[in-house]
Amino acid sequence: MLATLIPLFDGDMKVCAYSIFTQMENSFLSPGSEGIGRLDGAALIPGLDIVNSVGANTLAEDQELFVEINNINIFTDISADCDPPHEKIVLLLDPSVTPDGSYLGRLGELKKEGYKLAIRKLEIRQFESYREILKLMDYILLDHSKINITQAKIYFGKLFPRIRLCAVNVNTQEDYDKLTEDGGYNLYEGEFFRMPVTESDKEVAPLKATYIELLNVVNSPDFDLTTAADVIGHDTALVISLLEMVNHMTRNSEITSVRHAAAMLGQKELKRWINTAVTKELCADKPSEITRLSLMRAKFAENLAPLYGIGGLSAEVFLMGLFSILDIMLDKPMAEALKSVQVSKNIEQALIEGKGELYPILEFVKEYEDASWHEVSRLLVLRDIAFDPVYDAYVGALKWYRDLLSV
Repeated sequence: MLATLIPLFDGDMKVCAYSIFTQMENSFLSPGSEGIGRLDGAALIPGLDIVNSVGANTLAEDQELFVEINNINIFTDISADCDPPHEKIVLLLDPSVTPDGSYLGRLGELKKEGYKLAIRKLEIRQFESYREILKLMDYILLDHSKINITQAKIYFGKLFPRIRLCAVNVNTQEDYDKLTEDGGYNLYEGEFFRMPVTESDKEVAPLKATYIELLNVVNSPDFDLTTAADVIGHDTALVISLLEMVNHMTRNSEITSVRHAAAMLGQKELKRWINTAVTKELCADKPSEITRLSLMRAKFAENLAPLYGIGGLSAEVFLMGLFSILDIMLDKPMAEALKSVQVSKNIEQALIEGKGELYPILEFVKEYEDASWHEVSRLLVLRDIAFDPVYDAYVGALKWYRDLLSV
C-alpha cells in the first residue's frame, strides 16, 4: 500500500485539513487498481490504518482529516477501526455511494456517530439526483475549471446552505489568487502553494542572513563545531531551541554555554539539527505547510536512498529534499537561492537542472506527494522497487516529523 497527505488551504493560505490518499496495488502493472474502487480488499479503509498507526496529531494538529471510503467499506464498523475523535475525521465518498435507501440510512448513522461527510467527483448533471446525499454533506469537492462559482454559490447557498465548497486541481498561484479574490470557495487543494516567488531583487533579512551563514558553516567540508556554536549564539531563538534539544537528550547535564551545548550534541547531530531547525526559521514567514513539506521531503527522500541504491549518499539526499523549496523560503528563483548556501554539485544539479544521480528520488517524491499513483507505479517498476518499503519509508518520515515536533 502507498499513502500520502494532500493539504487543503483556506483563503489565507492556512492549512485547514488534509486528505489521505491511498493506493493498494501497482496501477502500472494492474491498471484497474487505481483509487479505491476495487473489490479485492474493498472492505478495508486504508486511510484509517495510517491515522491509527501514526497518530492523528502527527498527521494534523487542529486540522481535519479526509479519509476515502467506498460503496463497500461504508457498511463496515468504521468506529471500531477509528482511534481519533470522530469529529476530526471527514469521510470522503464518491458517486459509487448512490442516493438509495441503504446508503442514505448508513450516511445518517455515520453523521449521528459524529463523523463529517464529503463527496467528490460528482458531475453537475448529478447534483439533482444526488440531492438527498448532498443534504447530508459537510463538504463537496469541485473541479474549479468545470464550475461557474457564481452560479454554484447561488445553487448551494439556496438548497444546501451548510455545505462548504472546496476547489480542487488549483495548480497555479495565479488560479489560487483569482479564486480567493472572486470568493465562493471555503477550501482549496492543488499544487499552487509550491510555486516559487520569483522576485529576485529582494534582500535577505538580517535573521535570514544569520541562518544562511550557519548553513554554510555546517555544510562546508571543514565544518568547525565551535564556529557553528558562535553563529548560533547570534540568534536567541536558535539558542533556546538548541538548549531544549540538548536538555531533552541529556537530562542530568548542566549546560554552561552554547559551545558546551554544541559539544554535547556532537558534530553529526549538531549538523542535522541545524539543517532542520534553520529550515523552520527560514519558513517562519511562510504557510506552515511549507515547513512540513520541506522536512517531510528531506526525511522521505533520505529513507528512499537505500532503495535507489545510493544509501551511502543518504545525508546528501536529505539535504536535497530539505532545500528543494529553498526558492520559496528565500523568495528567489532556485538558481539564485542556491548561491546563498553551500551545497554539493549533486544537489545543485538535481534542484536546478533536474538531473544527476540524486534527481530520480526527488522526481519520485514529488509525484508521490501529488498522489500521482500511476506515475509512481511506473517509476517503481523501472527500479524494481516494491510498495511495502516505500510505504515504510513514508510512514517512517511521518513518525520522524512527529518526534521532531515533540522535541
